[in-house]
Amino acid sequence: MLDKAAYDELPDGVVVADAEGRVEIVNPAAERLLGHSPDELIGHDFREALPLADGQGRDWWACTDPYQGLQTRVRQPERLLTLGAGDSARDLLVTARYVRDADRRLVRLVVSMRDTEARARNERSGSELVSTVAHELRSPLTSVKGFTATLLTKWDRFNDEQKKLMLQTVNADADRVTRLISELLDVSRIEAGRLELRRQVVDLSTVVERDIAARVAAGEQQDRFNVVLDGQLPEMWLDPDKMAQVIGNLIENALRHGDGVVTISVNPEEDGARVMVSDEGEGIAPEAVTRVFTKFWRGGGRGGTGLGLYITKWIVEAHGGAIEAGKAESGGALFQFWVPVGTPSFER
Repeated sequence: MLDKAAYDELPDGVVVADAEGRVEIVNPAAERLLGHSPDELIGHDFREALPLADGQGRDWWACTDPYQGLQTRVRQPERLLTLGAGDSARDLLVTARYVRDADRRLVRLVVSMRDTEARARNERSGSELVSTVAHELRSPLTSVKGFTATLLTKWDRFNDEQKKLMLQTVNADADRVTRLISELLDVSRIEAGRLELRRQVVDLSTVVERDIAARVAAGEQQDRFNVVLDGQLPEMWLDPDKMAQVIGNLIENALRHGDGVVTISVNPEEDGARVMVSDEGEGIAPEAVTRVFTKFWRGGGRGGTGLGLYITKWIVEAHGGAIEAGKAESGGALFQFWVPVGTPSFER
């Protein structure tokens, strides 16, 4: 007697037919994929319950013939097949296992199936990533190539100030490429579950001040920033590099997509600290608030990879914190995150 409960918790749909080809088990995932209840399927011929066709529209079961076909065959590899016909047709990834007795007779047919939507989303995401990376790399690399080629062929035609400006531009574009590569590596680690935290005592207010000082040194106006420190922070055990990345991403986002003064507040709160970054721009459209932390979201279409806020969310949550987006009192965008004090440990 088969234990149906063993199939119920599986994420893939499973349909089991007996030695006569009659369906005897349909798990909940298969119910959702097939759009029928077990009562509508159990006891019916497996071909009626699972009308599958290949890419050429041929009856898959007529081609494979599990009960009368080769007795040496014990499985069918995963194939993309179509369930049903007409407007109700849908694509499924299907595998089959043939359970045979000592005389090689088929005593049980186990069919496993899954929806193709997840795979299609991954393929679209991969294609979009390649397209985004190619687009973001083209501009700085074109600039680097143009300025270096010019300097190599016409060095004597430029004065020192002009050479310095060209080299500064090359340096800035090299930094841009480095940031892009770092973002890609971070996304790879996140999706592989290998985001590492190396905790030590971190003063978040110092992280904010260092980020702003670096931006002012690079040419940003000091009066563009307003830092508000409200209260003594507890001892925070965080990854200093990743916290600098989070704060840097939020400030960069405010500068790039917002307007006016960027206000950064750091406050103690609930055994941790809250950091808020707001601007005086147009803010985030209400319908976009739920998408700002997804991959490739780019507010206002002003360039960038659309990976910064996605990475930021993962880093904050890896620390046990939370992040959200909303509307500031000024009407601009508001991003705020909370992180707990943490413990002195190495996490993987």
